[in-house]
Amino acid sequence: MSGPVAIVTGGSSGIGNATALELVRRGCKVYEFSRRPAEVPGVVHVGCDVSDEGQFAAAVQEVRQREGRIDVLVNNAGFGISGAAEFTENEQAKKLLDVNLFGMVNGCKAVLPIMREQGRGRIVNLSSVAAPCAIPFQAWYSVSKAAVSTYTAALSGEVKPFGVSVTAVMPGDIRTGFTAAREKSPAGDDVYQGRIAKSVAVMEHDEETGMEPAVAGRRIADIALKAKVKQEYSIGFKYQFFCLLARILPCALKNYIIGSMYAQW
Repeated sequence: MSGPVAIVTGGSSGIGNATALELVRRGCKVYEFSRRPAEVPGVVHVGCDVSDEGQFAAAVQEVRQREGRIDVLVNNAGFGISGAAEFTENEQAKKLLDVNLFGMVNGCKAVLPIMREQGRGRIVNLSSVAAPCAIPFQAWYSVSKAAVSTYTAALSGEVKPFGVSVTAVMPGDIRTGFTAAREKSPAGDDVYQGRIAKSVAVMEHDEETGMEPAVAGRRIADIALKAKVKQEYSIGFKYQFFCLLARILPCALKNYIIGSMYAQW
């Protein structure tokens, strides 16, 4: 039997690219799903808009027809928006959820029948430290990642008897093109006395000086290929500590600390 067959969404750049390359290095046959073609050594590109359920299902079936099985799915595709929750248009929020949340849902629904039939499979859903530590002026991104974590936890219990394991991975600040691609809205910054722009500047500095994507990719590949997995993981000691604090601190204190970092007057 050849190495595991893996699908990585959003694998043309950033964390997804690093994960796909690391999985190839470890002997996997890797397919990368994204809208834009990308030349990634050793990785097969399949054009797919993950927010389109039919496209995702068809792309998964294409991989199955070629390989006969699917062992790993890494749901990584996503993007960010920033701005005041009050001034964020519902359509913009829905667009974010269509990719970050329902793109992940579409992937799970597409591979689960195959993995159930096989009696085995691993699904890795990319959440974020922004899930347990909701960030001011990134409300909808935080919402989308909290939903990913919650969906993952529920799905894990549903499919475990079929030999399928589902886990969430929560990266923190990673140095990728995600920062430049963020859709930033300054609407209402006068009302919020410049706090939106200040918050985004802090956020972008943290990302631009953050972890190298290759480090995150290695950790995600580790989790994707582990014999057994926990319900969720955070990447990096600093973020493991942040997630621990988010669980044990009173909500008021947690929100005060996060607010002092990202929402100061």
